[in-house]
Amino acid sequence: MTDRDTVMSEQLRIAAGQYSSAGRKAMNQDFHGLCTPEGPALASKGIAIALADGIGSSEVSHVASETAVAGFLDDYYCTSEAWSVRRSAERVITATNAWLHAQTRQSPYREDADRGYVCTFSALVLKAATAHVFHVGDARIYRLRDGRLEQLTEDHRVAIGGGQSYLARALGVGERIDIDYRGHSIATGDVFVLLTDGVHEHVDDARIAEIVAAHGEDPDAAAKQLAARAFEAGSEDNLIAQVVRVEAVPHSDPEDIAERLTRLPHPPELEARDSFEGYEIVRQLHVSSRSRIHLAREMETDRPVALKTPGSDLRDDPVLLERFLLEEWIARRLDSPHVLKPAGRRHRQAHVYVAMEYIEGTTLTQWMIDHPRPEMAAVRELVTQIGKGVLAFHRQEMIHQDLRPDNILIDATGTVKIIDFGAVEVAGISESAGRLGADEILGTEQYAAPEYFLGERGTVRSDLFSLAAITYQMLTGRLPYGTRVPRARSAAAQHRLKYSSAIAYNADVPLWVDGALKKALHPNPDRRYAEVAEFVYDLHHPRKAFMADHALPLIERDPNRFWKGLSAVLGLTVIGLFAYIVRIGGGV
Repeated sequence: MTDRDTVMSEQLRIAAGQYSSAGRKAMNQDFHGLCTPEGPALASKGIAIALADGIGSSEVSHVASETAVAGFLDDYYCTSEAWSVRRSAERVITATNAWLHAQTRQSPYREDADRGYVCTFSALVLKAATAHVFHVGDARIYRLRDGRLEQLTEDHRVAIGGGQSYLARALGVGERIDIDYRGHSIATGDVFVLLTDGVHEHVDDARIAEIVAAHGEDPDAAAKQLAARAFEAGSEDNLIAQVVRVEAVPHSDPEDIAERLTRLPHPPELEARDSFEGYEIVRQLHVSSRSRIHLAREMETDRPVALKTPGSDLRDDPVLLERFLLEEWIARRLDSPHVLKPAGRRHRQAHVYVAMEYIEGTTLTQWMIDHPRPEMAAVRELVTQIGKGVLAFHRQEMIHQDLRPDNILIDATGTVKIIDFGAVEVAGISESAGRLGADEILGTEQYAAPEYFLGERGTVRSDLFSLAAITYQMLTGRLPYGTRVPRARSAAAQHRLKYSSAIAYNADVPLWVDGALKKALHPNPDRRYAEVAEFVYDLHHPRKAFMADHALPLIERDPNRFWKGLSAVLGLTVIGLFAYIVRIGGGV
C-alpha cells in the first residue's frame, strides 16, 4: 500500500493518489489502501484499491475498517489464480464479514451490532481491460470519462423522513452479507474516484469532476483538494479520497476479459524427471482418487516443494474442485509454525494445482506405531503443538473438520505440522464453496465428531472432539468409542454412546487426564470444552473436579489388580466351600 503509486506493467499502467484525514473528529475511524503486486500476480490478479468507513456509533469501528481493507489487500492476492476476480474478492469480503461479526458476538457489544466491529467497504480491482467494483455501504466509487462523472455504486441507506436515514448494509452487522458487484470497461484516460460519505455528501458531482480535471497530472493533489473542499463545506466526518487515473490499457484480449484463469486445464500425468511450470518432478508422494502429491524441485532456486494436483474424482465434480482450489488460499491466510505453508510461485500459473512447502518427516500414524506406549510427557507435547495449529484455524473463523493422524506430520526437529486443508470450512463461504449432503462428511469417519452424523455443521467443539480422539488413541492404542460413532445417526443412538475410561487400557493415565478426555469426547458438543486451549490446559494441570468426580471402580482404575483380587477371592471361596463339604461329610 502506498499514498502515491505509479504502477507500470506490460499490460496496464495507472497513476494513483490517496488522502485521509480525521477531519473535525478526534479519531480517524476510516481506512484505505492500494496494492500493486509484482511478478505474475500483476497480470493474473490486477491492481486493488479499497476503502472502509467506520460507523460513528462504534468505539471499535476503526479496528473493523483497518481489518477490512488490510485483510482484503492481503487475502485477495492469496486466492487461487484459477478463480475469477469476482469469485476471489467475494470470497475474501464474505470471510472478513464473518470474522468481524464473530468478534462482535464475543464482545460486550453483542446485543448492539451498531456498536460492534462494523464498517462500510468499497473496493476497485483493475485487471486487464476491466474495472471490477465491489460495494457494501454508503461510500462511493465514480468514473470520470470524457468530462462526465458517473456514480458506479449505490448508497445502501434508507430514508426515514425528516432528512434522516440509516445505513442499511455494512460489514460485520450480520452473519451473512450481500455484496454489490459490477464490471466496467476501462479506457485510457478514465479516472476512478473513491470517496467516503464525509466527502461526497459535501462536494457535488460537478465540483468533483472539476477538481479531478484541474489536477489531471497530479492524483495526490486531486485527492487532497477533494477532502479539503468537503472540510470547508462543513463536513464533520472523517475524510478519505482516492483518485486513480488509467494511463494505458492492454490490447483487448477476449480470453483474459472472460477470466481465462477460471478455465485452467488440469495438469498432465506427472512422472519423475518431468518439467512442469518451472518445477522438476522428483517422485510421487501420495495418490488417491481426489489428489496426487509429488515432491518437486523448483528449478530456479533448487527448493523442494510439494505439488498437489487434482485426482480423477475432481475432474467432473465442481464442488470438490472448488474445495481443492480453496486449500492454497486457506494456507496463505494462516500464520502458524504448526500449519503447512504455501510455496510462493515465480511464474504465472497455467494449470490447476497447489504448491506447498515440502516437509521431511513422519505422520502421527507412523509415530503411534513406533511408540505404542508413549510417555505422558511426549503425548502432551505433541497434543499441545497440534492444538496450537488448530487454534490458528479457529482464530480465522475456520473449522478444520478432518483432524486425523495421517494429516499430522512431525518433522526431524519434533515440530508438528497440520498438512491437509481439503475439508476446511471457512465461515461465511461454506455454501458457495460447495457443501456435501448430510449423508456425506468431509472428514474421516473414525475421528469425526458425532454431530456430523446428524447432518449438523461443524464447530470449534467438533475439531476439539477429533483432537481428543487422537489424544485418546495415542495413550491407549484405540478409539474412544470404537466404530460406534459413525453408526449413531440419531440423537437417541448418540445418547447411548458411553465413554470407556482410558485408564482401563493404560493404567498410567492420570485420573484428571482421563477426566479431561471424557469431557472433550462427550457425544453432546454442548457438554465439551468451549475451546481447544481449555482442553490442552487441563492435560497439563490437574483439575480437582475431575479427581473428585472420578471415583472409578477398581476394574477401570487397575484391571489387572481387579482380576487378581477377584481370582483370589474366588479361590478362597472355593477352598472354604470344599472345607465345609468335607466337614459336613465327616460328620455324617
